[in-house]
Amino acid sequence: MAISSFQDMTRVFGRIGLLSFGGPAGQVALMHKELVEDRDWISEDQFLRALNFCHLLPGPEAQQLAAYIGWRLHGLKGGLVAGMLFVLPGALVIWGLSVLYVHAAGLHWFVALFIGIKAAVLALVVQALLRIGRRALNTPFKLGLAVLSFIALFVFDLPFPVVVLGAGALGMIVAACAPDWLRLKAAQSDAPLPPSAPLLASTVKTILLWCAVWVLPLALVWLTLGRHHVLADIGAFFSQLAVVTFGGAYAVLAYMAQEAVQSYHWLQPGEMADGLGLAETTPGPLIMVTQFVGFLGAYRDPAPFAPLVAGTLGALLTTWVTFAPCFLWIFAFAPWIERLEHARRLQGGLAALTAAVVGVIANLALWFALHVLFRRVALLRSGPFHLQLPDPDSLDLLALCLAVVAFVLLFRTKLGVLGTLAVCGASAVAAQLVLP
Repeated sequence: MAISSFQDMTRVFGRIGLLSFGGPAGQVALMHKELVEDRDWISEDQFLRALNFCHLLPGPEAQQLAAYIGWRLHGLKGGLVAGMLFVLPGALVIWGLSVLYVHAAGLHWFVALFIGIKAAVLALVVQALLRIGRRALNTPFKLGLAVLSFIALFVFDLPFPVVVLGAGALGMIVAACAPDWLRLKAAQSDAPLPPSAPLLASTVKTILLWCAVWVLPLALVWLTLGRHHVLADIGAFFSQLAVVTFGGAYAVLAYMAQEAVQSYHWLQPGEMADGLGLAETTPGPLIMVTQFVGFLGAYRDPAPFAPLVAGTLGALLTTWVTFAPCFLWIFAFAPWIERLEHARRLQGGLAALTAAVVGVIANLALWFALHVLFRRVALLRSGPFHLQLPDPDSLDLLALCLAVVAFVLLFRTKLGVLGTLAVCGASAVAAQLVLP
């Protein structure tokens, strides 16, 4: 393998951060080309083993893969630089778009633009559902787990963390008792593993250090503004979200939307789709949509700051507590990566959790469809049941037509994310100019 200088690594990851469009699949493919094929800085086996390891962790797997490879190439400073360069370009763009969003929200053309973006996002979520479902649901048990997860969320309104973590625990049990139900691969290496004691001590020290880094800004908010300030709520909520973000942004979006809209009242229902549309158009992890939510939450409850200052602080705090845990997982557990292929129960938990994520994304797709295509959605509660039912008379024909266009562009013409968003947004603006 070739040896990289720190300057070369910084330059390459800077370019990756600027070009990392297309979600995790495109981002992983870009890193594979740049780091494995073009420069041979890491071997194919090491890359795939690292990717499997990152799939086990909560948070955006592509960003964590970048941090891991940086750590492997140049230690702690390499991991920090690679991981941060993967995030910073998208974070700056999302902040700028969030500022534009709150200042242009009253303009008719801007409202129309986001009708088109929401329609495109609906098609993107369905595409993600089908793509992940084809890969993850390869046994009847996994299919049943996905269906049960969907029912638990949409019909019974069970908390998202309970559903995904419960699925993971069930998968660990099934891996021990009936591994064929999960179609787990056998370990490919019988080589002896390094001793655990030194690794364990190092891991404990790293966890304690990064936990302190993680909670430091939140502690400052509590001390200066109080535990009931909106920034304290933002920091606590997104810290919790960072621990349960398995399966990518799509998997947690419905839970995040439910809490941000119904519990904290930071956003209106349709604004979550707006934020996802913005995140789809920027480089970096799709989970950057959290920054949009944090910006709006603080912008609309700014005291004692000016709205723009409060929104910026909310965006910064959200980004910090979303990505600081990613570095914690990588720096604490990367030295254990050689043990991954031997961790049978852990692989079982991940397989079951991934299957449950398909049901979670199906719940998200239906939630989006209801709030994008209908102007009024009623909440029906009856005993343990919790259903959202649309008012048929409130069907938005423009949104429906644009959603059909988005599905055709994505599934038939294979236009891609940015092209689909652009066409649907431009079509919505044109329709607003022509139609009353």
